Amino acid sequence: MGGSKGGFLPSSVKPDDIKKELKDSISDTKNAEYETAVSSLLSDQLVQYNNRDIKGIQKKLDAIKKALEGNIEGTLNTIFGGSVKKHTYVDGISDIDALVILNDSELANKNPDQVKNYFLKVLKDKIKDIKNIKKGDLAVTINFKDNTSIQLLPAVKTASGLQIQSEGANKWSEINPQNFANKLNRVNSTLEGKLVPTIKLIKNINAQFPEKRQMVGYHIESLAIEIFKSYAGEHTTKTMLEHFFEQAQSTVLSPIKDKTGQSVHVDEYLGAKNSELRKGVSYQLDFISRKIKSANNVLSVDLWKDILGEL
Repeated sequence: MGGSKGGFLPSSVKPDDIKKELKDSISDTKNAEYETAVSSLLSDQLVQYNNRDIKGIQKKLDAIKKALEGNIEGTLNTIFGGSVKKHTYVDGISDIDALVILNDSELANKNPDQVKNYFLKVLKDKIKDIKNIKKGDLAVTINFKDNTSIQLLPAVKTASGLQIQSEGANKWSEINPQNFANKLNRVNSTLEGKLVPTIKLIKNINAQFPEKRQMVGYHIESLAIEIFKSYAGEHTTKTMLEHFFEQAQSTVLSPIKDKTGQSVHVDEYLGAKNSELRKGVSYQLDFISRKIKSANNVLSVDLWKDILGEL
């Protein structure tokens, strides 16, 4: 008897093969949905980090400059430094570093400690929305009532660059922060602009660590350059975050030489190679690496939210 063959499978096709293809198709769809959701989460985080009040910060710097100039002969110049200059600033996490150039004022003839004492006295009296102000080894840090924090680093221009206070001494010392910024920009460019947003996400994750295991921003940037200078993987923030935490747990155990001249190493605060402090930070980095792998294994966006401090 005749009849349509449309309802029958070719004899070469086995039911188990069809089940496997269907299962693989469902798995691929779930993986794609997961990757899209995590990428969207990371993008949303970066939007939040980038929503800082530029005009508000500049207004504060202008008020600081005006107050400092009020009691001296000559003028000062203020320029952004640190994470703002390198575009790795994260609102609520990074301090805002501002170099206060002293050249056109009588302060240029004073030593660093005298300049910081002047900053401290004048700003306490003249700036009204300060929560507190303190003098550190290299800078004066102002914490405002709106939780903005600005570090003022006295600096003197030279023919070859800038001088700030020498680490551990009351004298001026040559630095060249532009060298580091240029290196960061070069590596970022080779990675299609993905290194800077990856560093911002790393800084946010680092802020969730126990205080004794947190890295400073400059150290994170230096670690990232070291880890990504020969990177050949995908240029996506998710993949690069995975790579950073996988590699950083071993890289952090050795000191990184400071190319700006501010100190011998960018991570002197962690001590010598394989110190207990370094091992503690390494453990924390490894913990995040394992957590990321767990999130990928079970396709959990919630685990990523936990890593980023969103839960």
